[in-house]
Amino acid sequence: MLQIQENVSLKNFNTFGIDVSAKYFVEICHEDDLAELFMDPQWQHVKRLVMGGGSNMLLVNDFDGLIIRINIRGIEHRINHDEVFVEAGGGEVWNDLVNYCVDRGYAGIENLSLIPGSVGASPIQNIGAYGVELKDVFKSCRAFEIATGQFKTFSKEDCHFGYRDSIFKGELKEQYIIVSVKLHLSLVPSVNLKYGAIEQELANRGISNPTIKDVSRVVSHIRVSKLPDPSTIGNAGSFFKNPVISQEQFETVHSKFPELVNYPAGDGLVKLAAGWLIEQCGWKGKVVGHTGTWKNQALVLVNHGGATGTEVYNLSSQIIDSVYRKFGVLLEREVNIIS
Repeated sequence: MLQIQENVSLKNFNTFGIDVSAKYFVEICHEDDLAELFMDPQWQHVKRLVMGGGSNMLLVNDFDGLIIRINIRGIEHRINHDEVFVEAGGGEVWNDLVNYCVDRGYAGIENLSLIPGSVGASPIQNIGAYGVELKDVFKSCRAFEIATGQFKTFSKEDCHFGYRDSIFKGELKEQYIIVSVKLHLSLVPSVNLKYGAIEQELANRGISNPTIKDVSRVVSHIRVSKLPDPSTIGNAGSFFKNPVISQEQFETVHSKFPELVNYPAGDGLVKLAAGWLIEQCGWKGKVVGHTGTWKNQALVLVNHGGATGTEVYNLSSQIIDSVYRKFGVLLEREVNIIS
């Protein structure tokens, strides 16, 4: 029997630590719970929000509806020659899954170490870091269709993955709840060291032939050095996407700012480092009321204690405006705004 709670504080369910409340709250621990919930006419037309780890959202107001927290657990794997297929429940902590795979020598997601959030949220966002995206190892996901109460399996092609994007953020937004994710990994590592400071940190440690465990440790070290721990200071990791612009626009901006940090993005596109753009506008480490940007990474907005969602949102708007005025580049929020 599902336990529907009323007037529940969400402060401990979002990594920003924003103190808002939900009118109704339910935790889903089994797939069958979803069918039970949505067969009940009382909840079919109520405003709802699905949450996992609460790591990629900014809650601006109290939620006048039903919060559905996915807590479906379990990790299974199947080995076929050099291939490994790993399936994890949507409520598993993403980094727990990474550690599970790295400890067993299943290669492919070591660059995605220490990304906050749940497994179920990973395909929605097509999470990525240090030259690797979820789509690179994604096999399929199993999802509950809210309208019909049926379960459907989505292949990689079905998900229409893009940069921090998928069909679940666009065409099928709020129509499905992801209950499990299957990854296609390998027993033969092909480590990706080309992005960020991975190679340099490995060199600092005297490692010339790194294992996936070495890569995972180095990525974790770099992330900890740059990003604040949500358990000590509220944040949602990178608040903005790295903007992708045309080669033509890049040449215009680059002519004015030769030191512009950039990466090739394929098909005549160039990716810029949002953190660098924000830092050049003087925002790094700046405190504004109860909020601000992180001292080591301008891409991260933080709650210094007692910040409201509106305060954080307004700060993000000021940053977007200042970057646009200086560079002519429009930043896009990566974090989901729940108002």
